[in-house]
Amino acid sequence: MLHGGAAVKGSDVTVSGVSKSFGAFKALKDVTLSIQKGEFFSLLGPSGCGKTTLLRLIGGFEDPDAGTIEIDGRSVLGLPPDKRHCNTVFQSYALFPHLTVFENVAFPLRIRKTPRKIIDDRVMHYLSLVQLEMHAGKKPSQLSGGQKQRVAIARALINEPSILLLDEPLSALDAKLRQHMLMELDSIHDKVGITFIYVTHDQQEALSVSDRIAVMNAGEVLQVGSPRQIYENPSTEFVARFIGETNIFAMKITGKEGVHISGKVAGIGPLLVDDETDAQVGDEALATIRPEKIRISREKPQTNGGRINIMHGVVAEPIYSGFQTKYIVRLDSGMTVTVFRQHANWSEGIPDIDWKDEVYLSFSAADMVIVERRAT
Repeated sequence: MLHGGAAVKGSDVTVSGVSKSFGAFKALKDVTLSIQKGEFFSLLGPSGCGKTTLLRLIGGFEDPDAGTIEIDGRSVLGLPPDKRHCNTVFQSYALFPHLTVFENVAFPLRIRKTPRKIIDDRVMHYLSLVQLEMHAGKKPSQLSGGQKQRVAIARALINEPSILLLDEPLSALDAKLRQHMLMELDSIHDKVGITFIYVTHDQQEALSVSDRIAVMNAGEVLQVGSPRQIYENPSTEFVARFIGETNIFAMKITGKEGVHISGKVAGIGPLLVDDETDAQVGDEALATIRPEKIRISREKPQTNGGRINIMHGVVAEPIYSGFQTKYIVRLDSGMTVTVFRQHANWSEGIPDIDWKDEVYLSFSAADMVIVERRAT
């Protein structure tokens, strides 16, 4: 995220009513969004949702069937990629195997017949930015996957674009290296101050570096917001399930007083939700609660007059993962609920909870969000 270290030199991007089909397949359906100058903006969604198609339209590699794309308020429809002040970093690196690291990075400048002294200075500047100046004389075959990706990033940045398009650039790397490279990308973004548009299907990647995220599915943008907004206040069931893990309860709204909503869940009973939705009594609704917001205990907790939901069940499966245990709890109704418990709590004397233990789950109405509703 841009923390103020660099002057903002990027461009605004405005996508308005954009649609794109390939034969009978509708890749994008009336997509509208605005990306602000200097943002680290992620397009997040499953394979085939249209995020790469949208990136290619912004970059000029495809033309939309309908709608407009503007960069800094000017339409770029019909402009080739090299006239849009965009550069793209691809998943495949696309390095020249016969050229050195230095020459790979210098290639865009040589095409433009840039003077040699300027080339030398700028190549070493960008190799330093991606911490590869010591590898300038190597060929791509002598580099690791992470190093190759950094060469590709340096080569994309050397033309000093106002927008850097990144198409799943880390997906070929192993998990640890991917996390390391992600932090480096964030650091590079802070230093160069341009607009980054980042395509990924990995929720953790998007949450950890983005200023804002557009969640996409089936050619549509479902929600745009900060990582916190997307995670804490998902707007649809798909967004709630796609961004991390969650629990969904289908309920019928039985009462409403301001933000205080009461509902009934089949087989479970009453459910309390605090939500600023315009849901009305009688509506069918889906409410979501994240696993880390649910407390699990052997003893029935006290509500102390608060708006606390309490459910009873049996541990169907405890899954230990080092820093936490994930519990799959089967409620008396037969429904399963996922709960996360951080291990830091164990030092406070909380007894271990194991397979087949009877447990109580409790969570505040304030931690629940209504993601979808339907009038009946």
